[in-house]
Amino acid sequence: MSKTKVLGVLGGMGPAATLDFLTKVQAYTPAKTDQDHLRVLVDINPQVPDRNDVFAKPGPVLAEMALGLRSSGAQVLAIACNTAHAYGDLVSRASGLPLIDMISTAATAARDTGAKRAGVLGTKQAIKLYREYIAAQGMSLVTLPSDQQEAFMALLYRIKGGDTGPEARAAMAELAQVLVAEGAEAIIAGCTEVPLVLAKDDVRKPLLDAGDLLARRCVNVCLGLEPAPTVDA
Repeated sequence: MSKTKVLGVLGGMGPAATLDFLTKVQAYTPAKTDQDHLRVLVDINPQVPDRNDVFAKPGPVLAEMALGLRSSGAQVLAIACNTAHAYGDLVSRASGLPLIDMISTAATAARDTGAKRAGVLGTKQAIKLYREYIAAQGMSLVTLPSDQQEAFMALLYRIKGGDTGPEARAAMAELAQVLVAEGAEAIIAGCTEVPLVLAKDDVRKPLLDAGDLLARRCVNVCLGLEPAPTVDA
């Protein structure tokens, strides 16, 4: 696969979610030998400032990571974190490399289910991003009520702390059902920790794993099965 593109991954937000994403990239790559797999360069950096802290400044750190990946040979980038896509334009401009956008990928997949209303399990910042992309696909966005959104954030940090047991799984499934009750016809796992505790069988509507969709698209772009995104000047 000498003509394939080298994938650079900005990760560590959080580490377990990044490893899950890399597993999916490997699983979607059609390979019979080691040499058939993609070359993937990964910066697992848990020191990126909290993307949910309004006073934090993760942008410069993400830009530096992207530059490091480029200098190591990356030709196309992916960010294994939904919320960090708020800085996607900065990452792409700083590195000069195309970024395969997780948010737009998931929003397009939600449209393709035939849903008119898409629910998102994600941080407030991620939901802001999804709102724009989902509207562009002609759909409306369904979000958790404010108290349930706070419960989601508390659960998210529990998962980041390593709690992926039955209670966490039941709590996430309950939040997904709240979105269904609010009218969601498809659910986007809009945080890369969500699939660590939520499976398709846990939800009565189509469940779209944004990280899984991104992994599949990264493989397609790196193999030349679809064009790489353009880089804005």
